[in-house]
Amino acid sequence: MRQIAEFVAVLACGLFTGAAIYVSLVEHPARMECGVETAMAEFPPSYRRGTVMQATLAVVCLLSSIAAWLAGATFWWAIAGLLLGSVIPFTLIVILSTNKQLLSPTLDNRSEQAGLLLTRWGRLHAVRSILSGLALLLLLYLLLHPADAVAIHGSAVVRSFGAAFLVPHIDGDTGPAQLRFCGLSPRVFLLPS
Repeated sequence: MRQIAEFVAVLACGLFTGAAIYVSLVEHPARMECGVETAMAEFPPSYRRGTVMQATLAVVCLLSSIAAWLAGATFWWAIAGLLLGSVIPFTLIVILSTNKQLLSPTLDNRSEQAGLLLTRWGRLHAVRSILSGLALLLLLYLLLHPADAVAIHGSAVVRSFGAAFLVPHIDGDTGPAQLRFCGLSPRVFLLPS
């Protein structure tokens, strides 16, 4: 269950990030090069299709990241999901008014106002690209450096992000104790029992 949730989270985040960066670096600049009237004609169908795809991917990444965390992954999986999921409220609170103005039938598609709104939309969308890129980098780091469980004998000091935790030996335990740890890169130092 956990590995499936992690896979789905990384896949959804990767697809979202790729699409967002493509829009920021390729589609929107190309749209703007065609002139305001053409850009305004292309924006509504592009926005409609992009909204369905990206909202779905953001929700899937958020839910699967939380599912991975609940299944035993570090809390950083949930943090990465929340980071990508933050594009949803950002879009609704910050970008939505610009979207509504761009989609308004009363806006003159050749006006200076339309050009300014398209430019503003491009800058705001770049924030979504950055947030998703950060989430993807975190998820990829977590895949490459799994640090969610450490087997210990006796007592151990676990260090991560400058914090140290002393984990005592569990009395009556005949095998290695399992320590659930939520750091990115713990270091375990065994102490005598």
